[in-house]
Amino acid sequence: MLWVKTFHIVLVASWFAGLFYLPRIFVNLAMVPPESTAEHDRLLTMAAKLHRFTALLAWPALGLGVWLWLAYWDIPGYGRSPGNGWLHAKLAVVVLAVGYQHACAAILRRFRQGGPVRSHVWYRWFNEVPVLLMLAAVALVVVKPF
Repeated sequence: MLWVKTFHIVLVASWFAGLFYLPRIFVNLAMVPPESTAEHDRLLTMAAKLHRFTALLAWPALGLGVWLWLAYWDIPGYGRSPGNGWLHAKLAVVVLAVGYQHACAAILRRFRQGGPVRSHVWYRWFNEVPVLLMLAAVALVVVKPF
């Protein structure tokens, strides 16, 4: 089970590294002057490749997380036993992270289609969301506050 936990942690960290950087590319895309099509296309290609790679990392990370959840099902503080409120909160954070991944996909589609985009300042704030999500998930797993 320690190997499963190890790979889960590495995959989650890698997934989040992509979620940290992808919105940074959105910041740069929002700042590209309209006449600079080469720069726009290059950043768009980078964002698309990073999003695809990040999504590919999310699936095994989530799968290993489910495996760990099922393996610890009967252990107090996990699964169905009392004292597992932290786990429900962590699962909510995971759902939010998956939703964030989907929001990034929608933003990328908007950039590809040439639709209206937000300001680079908005994307800078949007870029902080995965940091907060990862902090919340790690704190819930380590501290188990409830």
